Amino acid sequence: MVFISMSDEANGAENVLLMAATAARAPLLFLKKAKTGGLHIPEGQVSEYVTDKSMLRGFFGLPRLLKPYRRGFVIMSTHPYLNACMGFLKRIGYLRSELIVRECTSVFTRFTGLKKWSYKLAYRLGYPGVNLVVCQTELMRNQFMQHVTFVPGQKIVVQANPVDLEQILLKAESSLKDVDTDAGFICAAGRLIPEKGFSLLIHAFEGIYRQYPGLKLLILGEGPERMALTNLIKSLNLSQQVILKGRIDNPIPYFKKARLCVVSSIKEGFPNVLLEMMTANPTVISTLCAGGIEDIPGILKIDTNSVNELEFAIKRALDNGSVNKSEIVQEYLHNRTPKVFISSLIQNFENIPI
Repeated sequence: MVFISMSDEANGAENVLLMAATAARAPLLFLKKAKTGGLHIPEGQVSEYVTDKSMLRGFFGLPRLLKPYRRGFVIMSTHPYLNACMGFLKRIGYLRSELIVRECTSVFTRFTGLKKWSYKLAYRLGYPGVNLVVCQTELMRNQFMQHVTFVPGQKIVVQANPVDLEQILLKAESSLKDVDTDAGFICAAGRLIPEKGFSLLIHAFEGIYRQYPGLKLLILGEGPERMALTNLIKSLNLSQQVILKGRIDNPIPYFKKARLCVVSSIKEGFPNVLLEMMTANPTVISTLCAGGIEDIPGILKIDTNSVNELEFAIKRALDNGSVNKSEIVQEYLHNRTPKVFISSLIQNFENIPI
């Protein structure tokens, strides 16, 4: 097998491929190397890059990157534009290896206008050439089938994202030297974009802070919404209580030490950070921002886009403590290890009708 991603930025889709490549002991390819904050590639993991310049240069160099893997491999890629490009290379005969593509989000419900149109064009050009489409949830599969009618249903499968329990538990033992964690705190994490719902969480925390004046809210991550969120925090007079920590290389100790962890997203493919939080902390709240969350045991679940529900759930968790039934949660997480992911992926691939 071979795994390929657009960049090595430490985002959810890239982390999934890294876990899969490590479990399969397979090469990991990237179109572009991140300037800062890239994935932590384990020693011994084979990785290759097209460029450290622009993503456009990475796409132009894709055929050269794929040359050793043109025949006799099973290649898995992620991100619609890259998936479409890989599928197009198969359609014109350059790529003879088998191709599995992973959907990282539901682009047809997330985007509008020109962006959505560009995705539709990419799907039409490339996806007829793929061998297997992997969706993270049943909801994502249904949305995909509704909008991409030219890919046969038997080629579209659901495969839940993996979680590397051993690595998370190892990272959780790292020391945490941060004065913001000396007092009790709530932890959230993700890119600072509207879809993550951090503005809702900050509004909800305003009501929480009145009852728990020593409590802080730490939001780990970076992104284009930083200025807007900073202004919101200032307008609510919460500058000392709500801290935008920026990108943290190892967020797991924060998850472990927090009073509770929150996923406040409005819409996701699937929030991988939720699995990390569940591994490290017994008290986790999540919005129903993606398919499959309603079936996860041991967490508090609330509707999306509701400040009142967020505030009520946080107060309930703070008052009552742990909601995690350890045995049930551990069984759930053990069924999502990278080895299980690879095994299920191969089984799905072998079951594709010829």
